[in-house]
Amino acid sequence: MNQYIKGLMIVSLGVLISACGIFSDDEVEQPRELVDIDASVELEELWTANIGNGQGDSYLHLGPSIDGQYIYAAANNGEVYSLNKETGDRQWQRDTDDVISGAIGVGGGMVVYGTLDAQVVALDADNGDELWRSSVSSEILAAPQTDGRRVVAQTVDGRLLALDAENGEQVWAYESSVPALSLRGSSKPIITGNTVVSGFANGMVAALDATDGFIMWEERVAVPQGRYDIERIIDIDGDPVLIGGTVYVGSFQGNLMGLDLQSGRIVWGMPGSTYRSLTLGLGNVYWANSESHLFAVQNNTDSEVWENDDLRLRRVTSPVAFNNYLAVGDFEGYLHLLSQIDGRIVGRTRVDSDGLRSNIVADGRMLYVYGNSGRLVAYRLP
Repeated sequence: MNQYIKGLMIVSLGVLISACGIFSDDEVEQPRELVDIDASVELEELWTANIGNGQGDSYLHLGPSIDGQYIYAAANNGEVYSLNKETGDRQWQRDTDDVISGAIGVGGGMVVYGTLDAQVVALDADNGDELWRSSVSSEILAAPQTDGRRVVAQTVDGRLLALDAENGEQVWAYESSVPALSLRGSSKPIITGNTVVSGFANGMVAALDATDGFIMWEERVAVPQGRYDIERIIDIDGDPVLIGGTVYVGSFQGNLMGLDLQSGRIVWGMPGSTYRSLTLGLGNVYWANSESHLFAVQNNTDSEVWENDDLRLRRVTSPVAFNNYLAVGDFEGYLHLLSQIDGRIVGRTRVDSDGLRSNIVADGRMLYVYGNSGRLVAYRLP
């Protein structure tokens, strides 16, 4: 059985692991019901836009990206948009024939995305014209990234590929081993300076030279344990986050770590199971575990500052630090604001009745939330 078929089979497994409560069996724990809150923060909705069919029906995470004055978003049915991030006014729209499965990266004057049929596509950021497309080894589930010199993309067969941003030709490739079972997803790489960093389904993080793919360092975040394949899943599905000179990353059924960007040396670590990205603020590391409990841990320690289980099994998005708050979405389409100080939910609004799956984007005092149905909404703190 090839890895592509295995990837398709694991969709339902990943949902089962991360949110057991979606089934109707009374013996299975259900997602926690929301209770009324005493809201002290109310976001101002500035604009809304409809982006095609949004996430589609394949459990994708098609998040938008911001570059300069514009926010770029793509839908599973091939529609790509460039919108003014302040007003929502459309700069351009392109209706492609692609089934988009990994979106969207932007940089160096280009918009890049990945497709279900294993292609990386580059568009001109100014007008949406196609610049090139390049066939790769397999489907792409995370947004390719570009700095205008290289385009890097992770494929579901465990490869990290670097393409020439001028013409899409492959420059180098890094191959990782792929476990028998893995969650349905991939983490998107980071390009910083001349370094590319990415996490993989085998629990490894690697840093490579962007020019030639030379391996600068590799570090294991998790070690598979257990007798059965399902117990040995240790995917890194959350995106690595670079803060200062430290790369923060977490694995499923593994650990949370901070790795020195230059050497890969572990500068912080603790046990934890997550398939989301970490975020930092007010001297804390914030993370959501596999059951959607939210935590604040004092940075560089394993000292827990607070835990909030009000959203248990609600399949929250990665927490995003936003002023003095954390923003997360859930499977019923609610956007929650939590205090970074004590973890209390201090604000809530419903964005999309189809749910929220892709990560929220913060930009200054603005939040951009992309719902599963394709509803993209811009909010501002008053």
